[in-house]
Amino acid sequence: MTGKKIGQKTNWPVTLLLFLIAAVFIFGPLYMTVVIALKSPQEMANVLALPKSIQWDNFRKAWEMTEFPKKFANTVFITFVNLGFTIVTNALASYAIERKRKKSRFFNLMYYYFISAMFIPFNVLMLPLVNQAYRFHVDNVVGITFLYVVFGMPMNTFLYTGYIRSITENLDEAAMIDGASPIQIFFKIIFPILKPMTATVAILSVMWTWNDFLMPLVLLSDKKYQTLQLAQFVFQGQFNTQYNLAFASYLLVILPVLIFYIICQKWIISGVVSGAVKQ
Repeated sequence: MTGKKIGQKTNWPVTLLLFLIAAVFIFGPLYMTVVIALKSPQEMANVLALPKSIQWDNFRKAWEMTEFPKKFANTVFITFVNLGFTIVTNALASYAIERKRKKSRFFNLMYYYFISAMFIPFNVLMLPLVNQAYRFHVDNVVGITFLYVVFGMPMNTFLYTGYIRSITENLDEAAMIDGASPIQIFFKIIFPILKPMTATVAILSVMWTWNDFLMPLVLLSDKKYQTLQLAQFVFQGQFNTQYNLAFASYLLVILPVLIFYIICQKWIISGVVSGAVKQ
């Protein structure tokens, strides 16, 4: 008998094939984006070839054409105001729902109401949303910020309730005996324990809000309210598209959220795994 079990054998051909496929589909588009962003318009015939001379000026032109500082400020406002309200309101609502849903039919109904909203595509709600947004004058930066809070609530409720379910109710009862109110119990005891899941919700919320294109497209008709994603239209003309400037702008747009994700990514797995384990 050999000391090596059959289950421990590594199928290297399949492993290398999967790695190659992943490299092509992940790093291939990134390579093309960087290469095109550094080229001149005359070099667009072969998009895979390296640029003969690096055109750093593409980034300056993209910065000016998209009015980057102004659109960046709009995007940052929408993203991080939404983040603050999302964490506080969604966590608090999820705590109330999870603690009460076994005792109250209303809270149990609310739980399934929010979860069912996850299965409704945005395209179905798009036209009614535009109509209502115009009527209530929320077709602006402030209005769309709070719409993000509402539309993110189904998924966040699902994540938070799964995590809160793993927190024993004995903590609530002990704090209540000491005279703490439900609000005090949540903010002083439960909310600190939710840190891994809060980090997960924060990362997913920032990436979704920052990269979203469809909701700003249908709601922000005024140019002064545009986000960075909408500003990319400036490179598309009636008869041609300035691909080198467009791809330079794409890199400028994804760089902040990429840095944010690299810094915070370790908390995603921690939050999801902790929420999946019932204690």
